[in-house]
Amino acid sequence: MSKPHPAWRSWRTARLMTAMLAGAGQAVALADGAGHAQGWLQALCMAVLCSLLLKEGKVSNASKAPWAAFRSGALLGWCFAWAWLSATFWWLYIAMHDFGGMPSWLAVCAVAALAGALAIYYAIACGLWLRWMQGTQGRQWHWKGALSFSALWTLSELLRGQLFTGFPWGAVGYAHVDGWLSGYAPWIGVYGIGALVAGLVMAISMGISGGSGKPPVYATLRSIAAGCLLLISPWAWTHLNGDWTHSAGHAQVRLLQGNIAQDEKFIPGRGVEDALTWYAQRLQDNVAPLVVAPETAIPLLPSRLPQGYWPTLVERYQQAPQQLALVGVPLGSEQQGYSNSVVSLGPKEMASYRYDKHHLVPFGEFIPPLFQWFLRWMNIPLGNFDRGALLQPTLNWQGQRLAPNICYEDLFGEELAAQFAPPANVLFDGLDVTPTVLVNVSNIGWFGDTVAIDQHLNISRMRALELQRPMLRATNTGATAIIDHHGRVQAQLARYTRGELNGTFEGRSGLTPFAWWAGRWGLTPLWVACLLVCFWTTRRRSHQGS
Repeated sequence: MSKPHPAWRSWRTARLMTAMLAGAGQAVALADGAGHAQGWLQALCMAVLCSLLLKEGKVSNASKAPWAAFRSGALLGWCFAWAWLSATFWWLYIAMHDFGGMPSWLAVCAVAALAGALAIYYAIACGLWLRWMQGTQGRQWHWKGALSFSALWTLSELLRGQLFTGFPWGAVGYAHVDGWLSGYAPWIGVYGIGALVAGLVMAISMGISGGSGKPPVYATLRSIAAGCLLLISPWAWTHLNGDWTHSAGHAQVRLLQGNIAQDEKFIPGRGVEDALTWYAQRLQDNVAPLVVAPETAIPLLPSRLPQGYWPTLVERYQQAPQQLALVGVPLGSEQQGYSNSVVSLGPKEMASYRYDKHHLVPFGEFIPPLFQWFLRWMNIPLGNFDRGALLQPTLNWQGQRLAPNICYEDLFGEELAAQFAPPANVLFDGLDVTPTVLVNVSNIGWFGDTVAIDQHLNISRMRALELQRPMLRATNTGATAIIDHHGRVQAQLARYTRGELNGTFEGRSGLTPFAWWAGRWGLTPLWVACLLVCFWTTRRRSHQGS
């Protein structure tokens, strides 16, 4: 077998480097240096990947090698996705090395390995797409390519977001939280937006390439016209019909941001004392009807707190009939197990409320089987929590129904939507547990003053758009913010500062289409739609081959 020509090897290296640069650009599109999402940049970076795949498709069609197309497409897809994911959550290094004590070389390898493993989903998608398109010609080339790429890309996103408990951080739809396509969030959610972008970008790329056998200008114009229609549709619907939800009244809130140093947060006599003193003082002095403290604001189990600390707080709120506090605190014991929880402090006539985190962070809050060695490398307190129930009651307060979620639980819109389905009412004796406001308590101080703060804020904004509910965010270091039901930040504290954010929010009642279908069936409709497109594509291809 003859060796590849040096010019061929150089071109191959150049296209792989181009794919990696485009992937890194897509990470920037999720949250740029100012924290803004840039949908146009995400579409441009994906267009580079599509163009590379189309160019490779022409070479593969000429070679006629059955699986050469798959291998080439998979390599392009993997390089693009590895660079995208590595640049998206590189800040995991800080948690593992700076705060977890892991050797720097091992932390770098861990981040690269995680990105590489997740990139395999996209590698398979790109490989299959190129393989399926091999030999396809005529009028169907254009629409078949766009639909199948959209389906395969979305399946990759769904696999990443759900398999092995899921890690969907950085899904491409988040880049469009500020753009025209954000109007689709109440309809099809973040994954649906990603599917629209993938299909539209591939359609335009294929039109420009001119591979359909028709003048490129016509295919391109059709794609642009379809894109304009897609962009205008949600805007027109909203302006003609209004929101899917209606006001449930206004309320006041105070959000606390302690800015406790993460490297001292769980150290007795330093971060622990600082946290206990500051949050106790703020809770004691509170005058707002609702005050929210972040995840593990109280960093000790109640049984290990200084004598009288917790009873004093409980008594103070029992005697304040117009005030309620939500506080993040670990609960449990070595015998019963531990939970990452939010508890309420309120009037004596109110029953105490408790929310236990359901979707735990792998390696941070639970250790998968066969990975106990990883826990030994990481110096993170309370690294193994018990999982709370998916459906937990909301907290009724002053005409609002508050639904807490903890840290990265707000990545899973389908799980938050489960509270909007009718079966939720059956579980709680027919009580209406449909939230009017979402409350996120977080501590992402583990990741330093990095883009992770901006990315998480945009994730919360997408949840507000999907469900048309305000999102109240109380965090340790940022971003502490009040987000309205249109995903707009109404007020925000400066990151890495200590303070209180006072503001007003408007609760909302009613269901968006996304809340309706995702609440009943989760992401199953998207899975089914994408699999049907793939089945249809391969079936038509087999008929053509015969």
